[in-house]
Amino acid sequence: MAMYDLVKNRILQLCEIKHLTVNKLATDSGLSASSLKNILYGKSKNPGIVTIKILCDGFGITINEFFDTDEFRNAPQEIN
Repeated sequence: MAMYDLVKNRILQLCEIKHLTVNKLATDSGLSASSLKNILYGKSKNPGIVTIKILCDGFGITINEFFDTDEFRNAPQEIN
């Protein structure tokens, strides 16, 4: 699975766990709803670490918690 898909799936998973809609996450994090939707719907396939940190703040988690999953730990290397 591509890193983009892992990030997108993690955002959606955390929204479910935290009982947040995409719009509520955008509001809580201060990220525009359109920017978040661009990530989730594939228009923006490479969100930067600053954007992910902003989302983590909206979730009330650390960046370590965001990436602390088996999916990220077992992700194949992106460099060929």
